[in-house]
Amino acid sequence: MNATTAPCSRRLRLLQALFNLRREEIRPALIAALFFFCVLTALMLLRPARDALGMERGVEGIRWLFIGTAVLTLAVNPLFGWLVSRLQRLQFIAVTYGFFVLSLCGFWALLMFAPGAVGQRSGQVFYVWFSVFNLFVTMVFWALLADRFSSDQGKRLFPLISVGGTLGAICGPWLTSHLAEPLGTPNLLLVAGGFLLLALATARLLLRAASEQTTDMPAAVVVTPSETGAIGGSAWAGMRAVFRSRYLTGIAAYILLMSVLATFIYFSRLQMVAAVSDSMDARSAILGNIDMWTQVAVLILQLTLTGKIIERFGLGLALAILPAVTAIGFIGLAFYGSFVVLILLEATNRAVQRGLARPAREALFTVVSCEEKYKAKAFVDTFVYRAGDVAGAQTEGALGRLGLAMGGLVSVVVPLALVWVALGMWLGRAQKVRDHLIRSGAPGSESSP
Repeated sequence: MNATTAPCSRRLRLLQALFNLRREEIRPALIAALFFFCVLTALMLLRPARDALGMERGVEGIRWLFIGTAVLTLAVNPLFGWLVSRLQRLQFIAVTYGFFVLSLCGFWALLMFAPGAVGQRSGQVFYVWFSVFNLFVTMVFWALLADRFSSDQGKRLFPLISVGGTLGAICGPWLTSHLAEPLGTPNLLLVAGGFLLLALATARLLLRAASEQTTDMPAAVVVTPSETGAIGGSAWAGMRAVFRSRYLTGIAAYILLMSVLATFIYFSRLQMVAAVSDSMDARSAILGNIDMWTQVAVLILQLTLTGKIIERFGLGLALAILPAVTAIGFIGLAFYGSFVVLILLEATNRAVQRGLARPAREALFTVVSCEEKYKAKAFVDTFVYRAGDVAGAQTEGALGRLGLAMGGLVSVVVPLALVWVALGMWLGRAQKVRDHLIRSGAPGSESSP
């Protein structure tokens, strides 16, 4: 070994030790991480403004915006399913991202050339649009990863790839804080659109890179050039698949419970922020700081524990940790109902959700059929997720109107968390069984119940 190759070998061994990477997986994994970085940077550039605009008509107004978002995601799902059925992967990804880029340009034009038309109603439209945008751009990203990587690769590589998203989620608020004044808020929309276009370019690179590496992939899921055609099937196939398959129904139930409990935290935060200040700028700053420090916690978790927990203990335990942490956090909040405790609860919940539970639940989709990876996943990650938001928002509001407040929330959260833990453990076992069937070449294993 000469002096030139020795440092490269040491860096390769370091990557392998930290993330259990193999040589042929380094390029697609890093491209996927860059892809996620661009997506999350675009999202987090705009998120603080979304929350601040949504609060202009009070917390109760946001509950109704959740209903509008859920209805819109349900309406959009058949259209997305139709695109998946008829277009190649890169084409329907380009159409999806291109639509959101054009929408950002439309909002920019409104803010620049008709600022007098911008009011509460426009803020509500932007809130609903952003909520749909947030779900679809991330869903498309993870669906592509589940399609391009095997189950074993998903367990090993998704934690590393998630680091790219976390860096983007840190970079987004940082860019907002540094660019909002010199460029103006409207121009931040164009910056976000630019990152989406970069994400589309990296999607193209990922399709090419992942197709070239097939080592350690079972024959049932190896990517071949013939798979780059249209997936086919019905526009409604994703919805039907979720209700036909116990496995997909279980994933939907897990995400529904996650969304309900996350919404409890979200509205508790909004109420406390509203009590702290009635200034939109001050609220944006508070919400932005919470997002920033939360992402730092996520990054630390991803770099230290996520991959090791999934590899050593499996997906089931990784999925069960989030509900356990959420229940403990709510109990602590019931005893010490301060803003600081709420921030700790939200930061811990998001860190575990994004740093550990998200890579684990995305690995669940590596053992379903190609059509289910895009269509069923779209239905689960958009409508089911937003249905959980609606259920959580209305439940939290009803408990508040009854005067039960935090004590009432805890009485709901703890039983739900116990069901959530059991469901996470079951999904981990079911994924392992499906993966074994795929590796053994069992016919129809990817579409089993």
